[in-house]
Amino acid sequence: MIKKLAASIRQYKKQAIATPLFMVGEVAMETVIPLVMSYLIDRGITRGDMGQIWLYGAVLLGAAFISLFSGVMSGRMAAVSSAGFARNLRHDMYYHIQDYSFSNIDHFSTSSIITRLTTDVTNVQNAFQMILRMAVRAPMTLIFSMIMALTINARISMVFLFTLPVLGFGIYFIMTRTHPIFERVFKSYDKLNNVVQENLRGIRVVKNFVREDYEIEKFNGISGTIYNYFVKAEKQLAFMSPLMMTCIYSCTLIISWLGARAIIASGNNPDVGMTTGQLMSLITYVIQILSSLMMVSFVFLMITMSRASAQRIVEVLDEKSDIGSPAQPATAVADGSVDFDHVSFSYASRSERDTLSDIDLHIPSGAVVGILGGTGAGKSTLVQMIPRLYDATKGTVRVGGIDVRNYDIHALRDGVAMVLQKNELFSGTLKENLRWGNENATDAEIEEACRLSQADGFIREMPEGYDSWIEQGGTNVSGGQKQRLCIARALLKKPKILILDDSTSAVDTKTDALIRAGFRSFIPETTKIIIAQRVSSVMDADLIVVLDDGRIVDAGTHAELLARCEIYREVHDSQTKGGDEA
Repeated sequence: MIKKLAASIRQYKKQAIATPLFMVGEVAMETVIPLVMSYLIDRGITRGDMGQIWLYGAVLLGAAFISLFSGVMSGRMAAVSSAGFARNLRHDMYYHIQDYSFSNIDHFSTSSIITRLTTDVTNVQNAFQMILRMAVRAPMTLIFSMIMALTINARISMVFLFTLPVLGFGIYFIMTRTHPIFERVFKSYDKLNNVVQENLRGIRVVKNFVREDYEIEKFNGISGTIYNYFVKAEKQLAFMSPLMMTCIYSCTLIISWLGARAIIASGNNPDVGMTTGQLMSLITYVIQILSSLMMVSFVFLMITMSRASAQRIVEVLDEKSDIGSPAQPATAVADGSVDFDHVSFSYASRSERDTLSDIDLHIPSGAVVGILGGTGAGKSTLVQMIPRLYDATKGTVRVGGIDVRNYDIHALRDGVAMVLQKNELFSGTLKENLRWGNENATDAEIEEACRLSQADGFIREMPEGYDSWIEQGGTNVSGGQKQRLCIARALLKKPKILILDDSTSAVDTKTDALIRAGFRSFIPETTKIIIAQRVSSVMDADLIVVLDDGRIVDAGTHAELLARCEIYREVHDSQTKGGDEA
């Protein structure tokens, strides 16, 4: 896990290395200052020697300046490296997610991925910054201060050793009890983000059904759960500060008592026992030692908090896409022919039976194919295997005569345009959205594609025309307008295969017919696969495939299916009966 995370430091290695180096300079000066103070007291103030006072005062000033400079530089380097590390980590996660197949994305919820990219990365960033500074500062302070304390008076300095078992047990107790709590906290964050996301995306439904109170109650429930977890964790962490303060003050009192006795017994003679300056510096060193132990404890606590976040981040980075390009891939789609050779498919993690069973279907290039079937028949799953959004469990899918698994994944998907059942537009201008199909498309090409998709009319009625702003998700256009824009976007791609997954359901039958007529004139050589609920949308297709329960029930022309396929005839009659009676 550490190796995986460390790979995201990259160009910030120099700053990450410089941070502990500057920290060593700061710690060294902080260790020297108490010793110089003891000399100032014993050799200057006690003896009334102004020369010594000026000398050691200047040394103190220089040491303080070096310590200040080193501390500032260390903080600056730590801030730059930790912020850069977080930036690279988010970059690596986001780009890795782009390579996921649909089955990989199914392993994580949207809210969970957002939490990992935000809250979890921030936790790891804070831990990284603390490790660069405190994880170096604390051990160095502990070592330097211990050496100096033993040099002054080894016997009295041993007092702090009695506190180590107490601190060690306290830190271990708190860490083991808080880590499971933080794991549950971050899982609850996923649920909280999911509730917020659902509420914002479905705000029209919430208001239409007057369910604001229900949504507020649901949010408060999860928010309250997170609050309770944090309170429970903070109750455990609250023991740390009193424990540390008890150890520090106990050691200070004991050393003061023993040191005072030593000073009185020796008459403030360093050759016999101990001086006042030495006692003051010894107390300072013991406080530094115990404070460094407290820093170590806080580092461990921060690591405990961030470990759960680090594990969640590495889960995203370790997720390997089960769909990729082969070693020597085909780089061009020759034509739009599609062959399903006894294909079966199942969502192994969610279903015990095949979603598609023994699909044997052969579509020539340039053909118009309609696919009909009830909800859950497997229509969308079938067409999603053409651009390799999913891979067949059994059998082979071929495009242009080549197994789709032998294509370069980007080349294959460049040859296939798909208008999904759930259309998606992105925040930006209308032209920017359309140029997803072809980033180099001219204004003339954009307008032609929109005329064919019957979108040009309503676009010109918008205040800014083709430069009009589209809100995130296309919330400022209607469902039918969104569908027509997505069809235009697909047409700009000029694909070998065009797939429409129930993407004209929100337009009227006349507009639907005009769109299909445009397909025949504009892209006659493109294979067009149309999933529809209306028979009128596919009745003029070269081939109509009827799916039921993941199997092909029948395939043929409109007339052939009316004559021999009971399911098709029932759908046709149910949709045309009302019109015939009228």
